[in-house]
Amino acid sequence: MGLNSALAIAGRSLEVFTTGIEVAGNNISNANTPGYIRERLYLSPSQGTKKGALVVGGGVLVDGIRQEIDKYLETRIHTSSSDFYGSQQREDIYKQLEATVNELSDGDLSTGLNEFLGKIQDFANQPEVSAVAQIAVQQGVEFAREIADMRARFNDQRSSLGVKVTDLVNEANVLIDRIGELNRKITETEAGGLLNSDAGGLRTERYNAMNRLAEIIPIRAVERETGYFDIFVGPDHLVLQGEVQHLETEVSVDREAQVLNVKVEGSISDLPGTSGELNGVIDGRDQILGGFIDELDTYTQNIIFEFNKIHASGQGTEGFDSVAGTYSVEDTAASLDAAGLAFAPEHGSFEVIVENKLTGARETTTIQIDLDGINPGPNTSLDSLRTDLDAISNVTATLTPDRRLELEADSNYEIYFANDDSGTLAALGINTFFTGSSSSDIAVNQAVLEDTSKFAVAQGGGSGDGSNALKLAKFIENPVEALGQLNLDDYYDGMISELAQNSASETAVRQGFESFRNSLVTQKQQFSGVSLDEEAIKVMELQRSYQMAARLIGVIDELLSTLVSL
Repeated sequence: MGLNSALAIAGRSLEVFTTGIEVAGNNISNANTPGYIRERLYLSPSQGTKKGALVVGGGVLVDGIRQEIDKYLETRIHTSSSDFYGSQQREDIYKQLEATVNELSDGDLSTGLNEFLGKIQDFANQPEVSAVAQIAVQQGVEFAREIADMRARFNDQRSSLGVKVTDLVNEANVLIDRIGELNRKITETEAGGLLNSDAGGLRTERYNAMNRLAEIIPIRAVERETGYFDIFVGPDHLVLQGEVQHLETEVSVDREAQVLNVKVEGSISDLPGTSGELNGVIDGRDQILGGFIDELDTYTQNIIFEFNKIHASGQGTEGFDSVAGTYSVEDTAASLDAAGLAFAPEHGSFEVIVENKLTGARETTTIQIDLDGINPGPNTSLDSLRTDLDAISNVTATLTPDRRLELEADSNYEIYFANDDSGTLAALGINTFFTGSSSSDIAVNQAVLEDTSKFAVAQGGGSGDGSNALKLAKFIENPVEALGQLNLDDYYDGMISELAQNSASETAVRQGFESFRNSLVTQKQQFSGVSLDEEAIKVMELQRSYQMAARLIGVIDELLSTLVSL
């Protein structure tokens, strides 16, 4: 009985050592396989048998083949990957934004504005030379086009990011399906956790899928005893007990561009957080590009309104036979500061000057704009303003079907404007240089384009008067109440400075996340990766053990032969 037990122990040992060599060989063959997790053969002593007063060991048993993985470390890698890839996307978008703004070259907006104002300065010095006026107007057209082109490029960039959002959503959904499928296969292979061995190849594939999914979106993975992994993003599940939910996109319009928002299937809220490649793209699209568009719009709006306020109080070398506003109201009976105008006028007044072309005689009428809510009677509306203007001799005031103000002088008369401290003319688009209300629609007034004599160069000083053009040439130096008393120059400098600081800050954040993630990946490689030297030593140890087990069988065979020959 003793020799038979010894022979059985030796036979099992050969099987165990052979299995160990197979495990080591599998590790060695996958040493360069990306994401491979080293496997280890776990052994335990067999239960011994009692022989009289002795308990004799029963040899070795295979306890299982399991992966060497630190699951807490894996969770930290998921989080760090989401942080890193989200920051990397934001950094890339900052770089694209800086390249588009092109502030360090000759093609930036500040250069274009300075060139425009320089041409106005030339016009101020030669107010009666139409060619100089034409050059100044064309430079204004070029500057407005630069702003509009920049806005169009931003819109294109934001729309193109929709392709990336779609690709990432599709990739994430493929990974979600694959994780769900691998969950099922692993559970079947491992018998729902009843086996002591891991389905190594399947588990490695699942870990790789989870790692890639964590790079795309911020996931939380929870392993169950059955071998399943449940995957969550925020409060919503993507994989739960055999069921999967996908990501889906919804089209919306934001800042005049079509964008894709992402949420979990069946959820009412968008994808949570800011980490992950997908959130990085969305954050870059909406917060970085969108935020700069908001600043560009603010800058453009104030350029339009501040320039137009000065222009509207000036006079061209010729007056208007007729002039129509470029801005419409939503309600002609509403107070002008609440009528839906792009720019809000204030309490004040402006002057309308009607000149007889034949005699040169001028008649000036002051139009009061009541918007303080204090004086008796209702505030000034477009209807009441039209009535006041229509009462001026030799002027007819009407409203267009789309609720814009229009003035027409009688035959042999022309209209000029002056001293508008209310901003009403600029708000209505009367005697203005720019049209539009944002970076997407800024342009030069068609009335000035068609007739440069309407460029308000003067302030009523007669021949050679370029005083209003001088004011226009220096308008960016004036403090603007809407900008917190900053002038337009300082505001633009602040925009560019903030962009550079935010870009540099995001680069530093990305580098920090990358360094931390790399340290975790290194720890994982040390714990779960394959060392060829260690595996070679294990193979040698197993080889020696196998040889000794084989020799033990030979010894037992000799003993059995001796016993049989007795």
